[in-house]
Amino acid sequence: MDHLPDPSVPEPEATARIGTDRISRLLLRFSIPAIAGMLVQALYNIVDRMFIGYGIGPQGIAGVTISFPLMMATVSFSILVGVGANTLYSIRMGEGRRQEAERILGNAFGLLFFIPLAASLVALCFLDPLLRLVGASEELLPHARAYARIVLGAAALSTTGHGLSHFVRSDGHPFVSMAAMILGAVTNTILDPLFIFVFRWGMAGAAWATVISQGLSFAWCFGFFLMPKEGTRLRRRNLRLDFRQIVWPLLAIGFAPFAMNLANSLLNVILNRGLGRYGGDDAIAVMGILSAYMSIIFMPVFGLTQGAQPLMGYNFGARKYGRVRHLFWTCVIAATILMTCGWGISQLFPLPIVRLFVSADSRLIPLGVHALRVFTLAFPIIGFPIIGGHLFQAIGKPIQAGFLALTRQVILFIPFLLIFPRFWGLNGIFAAAPASDTLTFLISIILVSHQLRLFQRLERETAETG
Repeated sequence: MDHLPDPSVPEPEATARIGTDRISRLLLRFSIPAIAGMLVQALYNIVDRMFIGYGIGPQGIAGVTISFPLMMATVSFSILVGVGANTLYSIRMGEGRRQEAERILGNAFGLLFFIPLAASLVALCFLDPLLRLVGASEELLPHARAYARIVLGAAALSTTGHGLSHFVRSDGHPFVSMAAMILGAVTNTILDPLFIFVFRWGMAGAAWATVISQGLSFAWCFGFFLMPKEGTRLRRRNLRLDFRQIVWPLLAIGFAPFAMNLANSLLNVILNRGLGRYGGDDAIAVMGILSAYMSIIFMPVFGLTQGAQPLMGYNFGARKYGRVRHLFWTCVIAATILMTCGWGISQLFPLPIVRLFVSADSRLIPLGVHALRVFTLAFPIIGFPIIGGHLFQAIGKPIQAGFLALTRQVILFIPFLLIFPRFWGLNGIFAAAPASDTLTFLISIILVSHQLRLFQRLERETAETG
């Protein structure tokens, strides 16, 4: 049964325009703030690794890299809630059911805080064994421990702030969401050198800079939903969980990106252990450099998807399937251009990129240059499956989104990481990424083409029935 808009609740103008404004204008309006915010976040990652690399050394970069799977596992639980809730929120807003959208926001807030809090407390209780499990050597363990225990201790604030920023964007205020990300990144960039070089806090200083900046981003988004305004607000009565109508549906939708992020954590564990086995701590440090570079290439694409997802969800809920298709192809073209630029830079200028993080005489430079060129070989074709996965996510199809995500991160990449090094050693680890990306691209063409044909059929049926 189709849901009709609630006539007693006037739809805010900022939200209503999602279904009527020109696609290119909407995408620019929603994506540019997200891209800008994500780029600032990516630049923070690079600057953070630079300060750690020059202030602490390759062991510091490797320590952060080793800790990363634990951080990702904690964030996975916020993604489970945040992505599913945001998808439902956008669809309900598209249907004109704003009161139910507010209930989704209230339910999501409680889940976003307490689920990651519980996960981080469990991780802190078993921190050393977990760090060894994800690949920390005895030399790296003190660096990884000093960083992870502080960041994990404040995980609930960072994950809740991240989840709320998506709701701010879906509420029709992308620049407010961008401001939250910029606030956190700028604060971190200021505090990093202060804590590392002036106070000489080492890895703990880098962690405290991260935690304080994430707390400020959370406060910004939390305050936005407490202020009296035209759009949705965070109300106490909506904090009561509605498992049947809200919690279970949002968990079902959020399961795909949750599984993808957990798979990414598992992937990073296998990757770190393989790097340690075939290349030692230096190879792990090089992967930390690659991750920082790849973040600045991928973040604009993720910003594009963050801006497009509420637009796709709203127009899907409003049965404007032609607009959803138009959004998809516009995003694919933009993502392909961005990833191709990233590929070109990594192939032409790998040495200056690696030199950003280590001194000119560092032993990491030859390995870093080679790894960067190999790891990024398939960048030009990876935009299509990324946008395709977010399309399925936006329209509430978790099975397809999950399969597409897991194909790249689990079904293909992990076996390649286990098999390729047996034949080609460390080079096999680096080659696993482009091989997985290429096959994922081919599979995504089949899945997405079927969905686009379905949109065309639904568009014709909607036109015939009026």
